Amino acid sequence: MIRLIDFLAALVGLILLLPLFIVLYLVGLVDTGSPLFRQERVGRGRRPFTLVKFRTMKKDTASVATHLASAAAITPFGRFLRRTKLDELPQLWNVLRGDMSLVGPRPCLYNQEELIAERTERGVFDVRPGITGLAQINEIDMSTPELLARTDAEMIRSLTLGAYIRYIILTITGKGAGDRVRGVDS
Repeated sequence: MIRLIDFLAALVGLILLLPLFIVLYLVGLVDTGSPLFRQERVGRGRRPFTLVKFRTMKKDTASVATHLASAAAITPFGRFLRRTKLDELPQLWNVLRGDMSLVGPRPCLYNQEELIAERTERGVFDVRPGITGLAQINEIDMSTPELLARTDAEMIRSLTLGAYIRYIILTITGKGAGDRVRGVDS
């Protein structure tokens, strides 16, 4: 049921938001010269997938967890994208493909070994990663791996259709900050 909702919502979202995608892409092209950001992340079953977002940082920024990134790397347009969460929109493609869900644990990088260990221990990789979830609406990010993994596991155990919809609504209406860059998003 959730996968069907994910698929239909992502498909409708991609179609309806196409004009916005085009505008953001064009502004991003002027801002960084490379408006889309692709990065290998840890998916369901610890399998790799390529996450797609709108680029918020300079093109040559090191590939590290967001909380370890330099605030100086974020462009002015990138600040806007992050504040409005519009940088996440291309992940609807990941949801459509089945790499992600709208709701689930945020996908981490392969070099986040402590978080991977904590999530493995708690069975978090048994589900698709998501765009938002319990941790995001409670402003728990990847800088606290043990707390994040516990929160992800709690969300997975208690996820109902109602909670799924609530997390999406809370995210759209601005609750939570997700992964923050120190000095910019905090």
